[in-house]
Amino acid sequence: MDTLIDDVGSFPLPHGVDRSSFDRAYVLAREAIIKGKPVKQDKFLFDNFYRVVLDSFRKKCETGLDVVNYPQHFDMNEQFSIAIRHAMSRGTFLIEKKEAVIPELHVIEEEAKSLSEEIGGRILLRVSITGPMELYLREVGTALHKDVLFMFAENARESVKAAMLDSKYVKTEVVSLDEPSFGFHDIIADRDTVQEALEKAFDFRGVTSQIHLHSSARFADLLNVRNLQVMSFEYAASPKNIEWVLKSSLDRADKQIRVGISRTDINSILAELHDKGITKPTSEQLVESEDAIRKRFLSGREKFGERMTFTGPDCGLGGWPSQDAAELLLKRTVRAVKKE
Repeated sequence: MDTLIDDVGSFPLPHGVDRSSFDRAYVLAREAIIKGKPVKQDKFLFDNFYRVVLDSFRKKCETGLDVVNYPQHFDMNEQFSIAIRHAMSRGTFLIEKKEAVIPELHVIEEEAKSLSEEIGGRILLRVSITGPMELYLREVGTALHKDVLFMFAENARESVKAAMLDSKYVKTEVVSLDEPSFGFHDIIADRDTVQEALEKAFDFRGVTSQIHLHSSARFADLLNVRNLQVMSFEYAASPKNIEWVLKSSLDRADKQIRVGISRTDINSILAELHDKGITKPTSEQLVESEDAIRKRFLSGREKFGERMTFTGPDCGLGGWPSQDAAELLLKRTVRAVKKE
């Protein structure tokens, strides 16, 4: 089985797009979608949200990724916290079904036919959703209130259900819950509670389920989570991150792994180049060589064999200085993996 190449999600805004205008348009577009109002007919929303998402997604599709995450230009926590805070104003943490909206998917679904025709085939989509523990940390803190955590898990599941696209032009192939703090800064919860919360969130079928992690410290706590198929780890910038992740453990639990093979830690990359006297690096200088990326891919595949079903960049590219640089990284990653 070939290892599929996907990306984690975030992407730089296009040159010339104002951050504050995009963020404002994003919130307004979300409200319009919930109310059933056409986003394309509002010039401000079209120019500052709709067209931005469409153009960015097209660029990502053109890089050759097997599975393409929608372009996350908006803050990954705030994107889902908006609905939770609305719920809190009603005296609950459970969001309403109509509020389980990912505005970017509205654009992709509307434009799926033309996008599919442009790239010459059905688009396989990856949907990144901020996980229940990450949002709980942001909105509640580290102290455990089990019933509240489980509500956050149910919210994640509702967001997944709303993200299931399936037409002749586009199909949601992968859903990933992002839990970047897990293993670094945790809710005070035991393994059984973590497992139960994630099983509630992963209670869906019909797509590949991933969890994206920045640390493998609590890897063992996830091995028995039902319906979780793929654990995704950063490796390119943190080679020791997968040192204690054993293929034998994955085999016993029947879990797969996604290994990040190209560096996205842009601040460290910029610092390293600055130390070499390169203060204004080009895209070519920011992105690693195909050989370096392929070497990591082969190393990951040697360690995990058929269990390594996904690969791609370490993390998102939202902090990168330009779309050109981010696009080049995706292209090189694809070429490195598919090189004969």
